[in-house]
Amino acid sequence: MSNSNKNSKFAELMESNRQRKVAQIIQEDFAELFRKQSAESKQSFLVSVSDVKISPDLGVAKIYLSIFPQEFRATIMKEIEENKAQYRNFLGQKMAKQVRVIPHLNFYLDTALDDVERLEKELRGEGDNPVL
Repeated sequence: MSNSNKNSKFAELMESNRQRKVAQIIQEDFAELFRKQSAESKQSFLVSVSDVKISPDLGVAKIYLSIFPQEFRATIMKEIEENKAQYRNFLGQKMAKQVRVIPHLNFYLDTALDDVERLEKELRGEGDNPVL
């Protein structure tokens, strides 16, 4: 293995490690923010940050949210989208000393738990599929 090939492999590993660290920081900061927002709200809901993926250049963060109960999902996602600039500013204040550029934020609804629940219902014979 040539030295330049070793260096590029090492750079890839370091880069993905850096991505994981930045993603973890973003996940923790937003989890805390959404916990405070739901505690201060008059309505009872839960927003959890289920995952964060960040681009290799650390320029874009995909933030996956689970929102319960389901009837609040559309409203909360709309509000988050409308306040994306403030969320990026919040992140900038939290991460200013850790990264050069604050990533652009993209929020997505994570429905993985709904899928699991639907599958479990199907397996119990409570779904829409006919039992053969």
